[in-house]
Amino acid sequence: ETTIKALEYGAVEIIQKPTSGTKEFIEDSAILICDAIKAAASAKLKQVSAKPFVAGPKLSADAVIANQASRAMAQTTEKVVVVGASTGGTEALKMFLQSMPHDSPGIVIVQHMPEKFTASFAKHLDEVCSVTVKEAQDNDTVIRGRALIAPGNRHILLKRSGARYYVEIKDGPLVSRHRPSVDVLFRSAAVYAGKNSVGVIMTGMGDDGARGMLEMKQAGAFNFAQDEESCVVFGMPKEAIKHGAVDEVIPLKSIAMAVLKRC
Repeated sequence: ETTIKALEYGAVEIIQKPTSGTKEFIEDSAILICDAIKAAASAKLKQVSAKPFVAGPKLSADAVIANQASRAMAQTTEKVVVVGASTGGTEALKMFLQSMPHDSPGIVIVQHMPEKFTASFAKHLDEVCSVTVKEAQDNDTVIRGRALIAPGNRHILLKRSGARYYVEIKDGPLVSRHRPSVDVLFRSAAVYAGKNSVGVIMTGMGDDGARGMLEMKQAGAFNFAQDEESCVVFGMPKEAIKHGAVDEVIPLKSIAMAVLKRC
């Protein structure tokens, strides 16, 4: 039913996802995919009478966590690093985390990835990094030498109870068109860590993280942005810079050392 409806709405061809690992099947699939793309490029598409899809309103972090005065209390010697990345971020995060020592400050990460992919991504990073890397679970403690990655399709928030920082994993609407959202993580860092946090925004399309990073800076955090030359897509860092949320713009290879010095 979905296939027929897609064709009614203007799809040119239906391509079945390859399920067999045989060489011949993959080669045949490559031919079919190329032919379908060429056909789509030259197709004369009919007008569709149905109402066009209209995206809902672009929600801010208000949909998940209220914007309130920082509860960070006094500045401490223990820092928390929060990181946001999207397109091109998997390799950027790999380079960043591989440069971190085994006793680095606690790190919480949002990488825009689909559900179930983040667990495999975290496992791969854990195998190649000195720090422990894991897909975050609700109530995980943020501790030195550990990086927590938000699970796909769930928001992650940094929280504080006394001297203990931990994460909350929760459902909620798309924020800045994403779930998990960098804006949600960064706002929670502004509220619960304030000047005890260091923010990093990396390569990615769109503006997720820009507003949350500004709130972090206003709460006393120090923020870094990956520079344009080392970004796959200079979207998210550019927007954070435009918002006045960034204290220093540096190449990807220099971010880890700069974060450690700031911590």
